[in-house]
Amino acid sequence: MLTLQNLNKSYGNFTALDKLNLQINPGEFFGFLGPNGAGKTTTIKLISGLLRPTAGKIFIDGHDLDSKPDAAKYRLGYIPDQPFLYEKLTGREFLFFSGGLFNIPHHELQDRIERITETLRIGSWIDRRTETYSQGMKQRISIASSILHNPGLVLVDEPMVGLDPQSAKLVKETFQSLVENGSSVLMTTHSLNIAEEVCTRIGILKDGKLIFDGPREAFRDFQEKNFLSLEEFFLELVK
Repeated sequence: MLTLQNLNKSYGNFTALDKLNLQINPGEFFGFLGPNGAGKTTTIKLISGLLRPTAGKIFIDGHDLDSKPDAAKYRLGYIPDQPFLYEKLTGREFLFFSGGLFNIPHHELQDRIERITETLRIGSWIDRRTETYSQGMKQRISIASSILHNPGLVLVDEPMVGLDPQSAKLVKETFQSLVENGSSVLMTTHSLNIAEEVCTRIGILKDGKLIFDGPREAFRDFQEKNFLSLEEFFLELVK
């Protein structure tokens, strides 16, 4: 679960994020859309703790990110658009390293790695160095490392970049499975079709302000009633 209260981020006289209020409940898949420079990446960096807000509060599964950062971040999984892996490690070694950061007991971690690698169909690649991986396989390992600790909130930044169709389908299924099991997922994407396909709720950000927030059905109904294509509807909102 994620709660943002009057979240603001300014750089001098420029306001990148303007009093953003948002709550994403357990079991919700929230698609975060907006043009370049709208504030999506700023929001992700604030929630992940890479940036500090100028004002406002961030709660992750009820934990205040400012006053209880360790507890809040323990409930968070972050999947960047470009996976960062230690290339001289095998996939298994990297996952053991990642799980160790969350103090998961060895035997339990071993079981989790086996289950996740089977779900993500990593197969024998798990014991090869990650420098030999394709983009799709790197993304699978990145996802596995981010959900090993069963986070309540998963942040996903442009997850389909550079993926082949098979990997993209598997990634979407993995996120939907997380949601079905009670996690909250916040995904930024430039793809309107992906957002409409997998998200249960859609938000659109423009100039640091949330200008649309509603269930996927409301997004689709408004678009259809105005006889707009998905792309035309989005462009109409953000113009």
